[in-house]
Amino acid sequence: MKQLKKKLADNLSRVREKIATACGRVNRDPTEVTLVAVTKSVGLEVIRTLAELGQVDLGENRPQELLRKTTMLEELNLRAKQAGLADRDSAEKFSAVRWHMIGHLQRNKVSMVLNCSRMIHSVDSLRLAEEISIQAGKRGISADVLMEVNCSGESSKYGIIPAAVNHLAEQFATLKHIRLMGLMTMGPLAENPEDSRKAFVRLRELFEEMHASGYVGKDCKHLSMGTTQDYMVAAEEGATMVRVGRDLFEGL
Repeated sequence: MKQLKKKLADNLSRVREKIATACGRVNRDPTEVTLVAVTKSVGLEVIRTLAELGQVDLGENRPQELLRKTTMLEELNLRAKQAGLADRDSAEKFSAVRWHMIGHLQRNKVSMVLNCSRMIHSVDSLRLAEEISIQAGKRGISADVLMEVNCSGESSKYGIIPAAVNHLAEQFATLKHIRLMGLMTMGPLAENPEDSRKAFVRLRELFEEMHASGYVGKDCKHLSMGTTQDYMVAAEEGATMVRVGRDLFEGL
């Protein structure tokens, strides 16, 4: 356990240092960038250790895994609370975790995801947004969502076409139980991180155009872009959230 914690702490420090270095190159404050740890390849012990280290933003690609892991962490939280003063610090850290749904979401899984996520990054159609609003309304809540845009133009990727962003932002604004918090994209599948820059620049331009249109408010402030292969480029181009997995869990 101690060895795992030390290795994970070292990896977290290294990733955060890379983000800070990238931000420094463009005179950004690195605290503007939220690191979302993508936990699809790791188990509960690693997730627990992440929380104990203060890495509270966690992301999952699949709804079933999101539900399974949030349930397990809630059980850990309950046991920690029941243990009393000795585990109070752990219980507080487990309670602070914010789960993000970052993978493709089908409409029939919306209810499951709303039960356990803080933000849905991958809203790629009006029909999906409508279903989220309906299900959130049944719970008496407003769901925080990001609109997924296919900025790379690859047919293998989900996301709306860039030309439709403003129109859909206008439509999203009519839905009572969602809050459009920003945009999300994936860079192209490539070995060179620089190959993603064009897609990230385009997402930032779309974000600025969307704000100029007047369809979104001040809460719409996030650009979720960048994964292990290109998160430093994303930070340089204005990302407020980067989704990193492999770099965090190397050597575990």
